[in-house]
Amino acid sequence: MKKNHLLLPLLLAFTLSASAQPTRYDRHVIFDNSLADGGYDASKSYLVAPSQLELFHNKFPVEPDHCVSPPNSLRLRWRSAPGGDWRMTLAIPRRYARTFAFEGDAVTFWCYADTEITEANAPRVFLQDLDEHGTPAVALVSGDEKIPAGRWVQVTLPFARFQDPIYHGTEDSKFDYRKLWNIAFMQGLDDDREHVLYLDDVQIRDTTNADSTPPSAPNAVAARGYERHIDVTWQAEDSGDLLAFRVYRADDGTTFKPIGTAQGTRRRFSDFIGEPGRTARYRVTALDVAGNESQPSADAVAGTRAFSDDELVTLVQEACFRYYWETAHPQAGLAPEVLPGDENLLALGGSGFGVMAILVGAERGFVPRAAAAERLRTIVRFLARADRFHGVWPHFLNGDTGKVIPFFGKYDNGGDLVETAFMIQGLLAARQYFDRDDPVETEVRDTITRLWREVEWSWYRKEPNSDVLYWHWSPDHAWHISHPLIGWNEAMIIYLLAIASPTHSVPAEMYYTGWAGTSERHLRYRRGWSRTTQGDHYVNGNTYYGIKLEVGEGNGSDLFFTHFSFMGFDPRGRRDRFTNYFFNNRAIARINHAYCVENPRGFAGYGYDTWGLSAGIASGGGRPLPRDDNGTINVMASLASMPYTPEESMAALKHFYRDLGAKIWGPYGFYDGFNQTENWFEPVYMALNQAPITVMIENHRTGLIWKLFMQNPEIQPALDAIGFTPDTTPDGR
Repeated sequence: MKKNHLLLPLLLAFTLSASAQPTRYDRHVIFDNSLADGGYDASKSYLVAPSQLELFHNKFPVEPDHCVSPPNSLRLRWRSAPGGDWRMTLAIPRRYARTFAFEGDAVTFWCYADTEITEANAPRVFLQDLDEHGTPAVALVSGDEKIPAGRWVQVTLPFARFQDPIYHGTEDSKFDYRKLWNIAFMQGLDDDREHVLYLDDVQIRDTTNADSTPPSAPNAVAARGYERHIDVTWQAEDSGDLLAFRVYRADDGTTFKPIGTAQGTRRRFSDFIGEPGRTARYRVTALDVAGNESQPSADAVAGTRAFSDDELVTLVQEACFRYYWETAHPQAGLAPEVLPGDENLLALGGSGFGVMAILVGAERGFVPRAAAAERLRTIVRFLARADRFHGVWPHFLNGDTGKVIPFFGKYDNGGDLVETAFMIQGLLAARQYFDRDDPVETEVRDTITRLWREVEWSWYRKEPNSDVLYWHWSPDHAWHISHPLIGWNEAMIIYLLAIASPTHSVPAEMYYTGWAGTSERHLRYRRGWSRTTQGDHYVNGNTYYGIKLEVGEGNGSDLFFTHFSFMGFDPRGRRDRFTNYFFNNRAIARINHAYCVENPRGFAGYGYDTWGLSAGIASGGGRPLPRDDNGTINVMASLASMPYTPEESMAALKHFYRDLGAKIWGPYGFYDGFNQTENWFEPVYMALNQAPITVMIENHRTGLIWKLFMQNPEIQPALDAIGFTPDTTPDGR
């Protein structure tokens, strides 16, 4: 996702794409479990007394002790009184790059009732799609149907039932089940008695063509223990209808209980089992779209133990690295923009960061160097044949074809200079890393050099004498977007690379006329997105929380500004005419931390070890200002700041892993973010956020990626031309 400070709110509003290719899981599963305790975030309620409805902060209560799809279900407890009304709505989460393309002829629920449910006391159910077209309300069970007490049964509501002639109105129904968004349970007949119904594994299924043949059992199951969790991995065949996997654990070595569900595209599950020093045995089964479950796999055993600080940061680096290694497109080698999401939607920027994460993975032995080199060869071969516009790649590429995906609208069908710069930053680091004289590494180096030389940075001046670079150019719409690249923000690396280009460079003075310019246009631009005059001349000079900020609008804004251009570019020991950017980035990180400690809006969880505001899923702005803070912590923000705030970042890492654990951790490390005030925990990953954790932690530990990028012979002459000079002030490490 493009994390530009101006465009972010608009981009987060997008949920549909004509090119989207949802996974089989996303085409069928509506609810299988909740990461949050207490209440399920993707739900809402309505209640009129004297009817009664159990709520958790107006949400669907989560039930930890009854489930079909572990580890929990939803609890519906109600009393339907005469004259009253109630409604509980289960929503499909709308998130960035989430597509709605359900398949089937019925909605199914697994239900467990404390007392028998019949048509006389059953809730009614109605459906609503994304366009807010709805169905009539029908009884959950009708006629002779019933839900017996004390055991799980599956209830099937064919879509045809919602089209019964008894419900026909004056117009044809416009409801589209493929775009299903809400399932609402509402008051039925007013028997004035309390009922409890547990709901789980809510899906859309094709009941007409369902078969009864279970899938093959997973194989090659392995378990690896860490400090608080055990990773279970396996292999499995996909016969075309594989939906999910179910993980079973035996704490006593013999009695297996279901403890988790993984999507069918995954082959890894992270099980948090508490304090170190525990051993567990695991089995895995496969489930298909008809609900058939395979025989269990062979067993795997592992145990946990206490980890040192070095071991903790290594396990975090490795887990976040896996996002790029295990979810990569098979032909392109690049990771998807968002998961869950369209796995064919590949973003250049996040993938450029992923290239640097792969280098860390190779150096730390997460994968063999030869395998990493082969992956880079796949990537550069794909990039060489993919769409480019004057040497500049688009924001999004189709992994199957290499063609541009205009995800953000018709004008987004050309070159994206920011995304391209993030990719080139990673590729140049890779060119230095893969320095061996063998065919694969030689091809990687040579192809990167060719791609680097073919980027026409100067074209993106728009006019020969322009004092700024521009973000986009389209072959059909030219400079219609016309977005100038003006700092302070995440875009510094664009100017450094454009000036360093060996073939299509721009004058070094553009660093000062474009990036750090002070014309009226530059001032209006900075004031436009920041809504302040503080820092509108690029320099700031104000003090926040006792910390002086030399460059940056307001009190520093999103923390990704201090990461994206500095994953390769090493800011230590040098300064331009304004500041030493290592110190400036440290000031921004410390201000961000101090704001979260102060917590002016009183959000739950904020404190010394729970901090980090930056753009991401559901961030609400991600800036350390009350108006731009909705209580959402971005995990990358604090962890990728480790070079600047090692103690504060390590405190956050320990708290996130040891205390929040499974709520914010999955197979590829920490999820994008969380909001404890809203009880929002959702298993979402972003390519732009996983790699900065791996890479910036490595820069803190060894400076690996900084060293590699800075070794490129084109970089130092560009810095000299700009006017960077040595800064002998200690870097504070």
